[in-house]
Amino acid sequence: MNRIAPLILSGLVILMIWSCSGGEATLPKPRLYPKITYPERGYTGYDSPDCPFTLEYPTYGDIERDDYFEDKDPVHPCWFDILLGSINASIHCSYIPIDDRKHFDELVGDAFRMVTEHNVKADARRDSLFTNPYGVDGLLFSINGDVATPIQFFVTDSTQHFMRGSLYFDDKVNADSIAPLLSFVRTDIDHILESFRWRE
Repeated sequence: MNRIAPLILSGLVILMIWSCSGGEATLPKPRLYPKITYPERGYTGYDSPDCPFTLEYPTYGDIERDDYFEDKDPVHPCWFDILLGSINASIHCSYIPIDDRKHFDELVGDAFRMVTEHNVKADARRDSLFTNPYGVDGLLFSINGDVATPIQFFVTDSTQHFMRGSLYFDDKVNADSIAPLLSFVRTDIDHILESFRWRE
């Protein structure tokens, strides 16, 4: 009996060594995100009689007018979404005519308040003033982190017109997973702002 135990033990050791040799070691695969198929880039004009401006938006997007805002009519008929269905995102746009200087200050304050609400989840924020080739002025907010609206902006002539926009992804936002999409959409938002012009 004492001679059989060492033989069994030796056999088990040989079997374990043999089973572990000859093949590549398998390691767990890193966590990956699904492959992204980007839509073909192109732009088309938006020229609605409800809006005192024109712009160019991505051809892979669709315009949908906002008929309701928090269960009531929008403040102005020029409230719409640019639906970016193929990348599961949308750009909400809302236009408000300016009544006076106090009203303008309130609109700018509201824009900053809506951006500041994301500070809890934001890692960083960059505010960029811009003037496009048509003399339109505005401010673009880039918010880093797991925030609902990583890009917000407004354009205004500071006396009559104020238009605000914000990018929303339709899924739970994970900054790492949406980074490539955000970079792609950022180019399109830059084009929207570059092509934006007030009607004469």
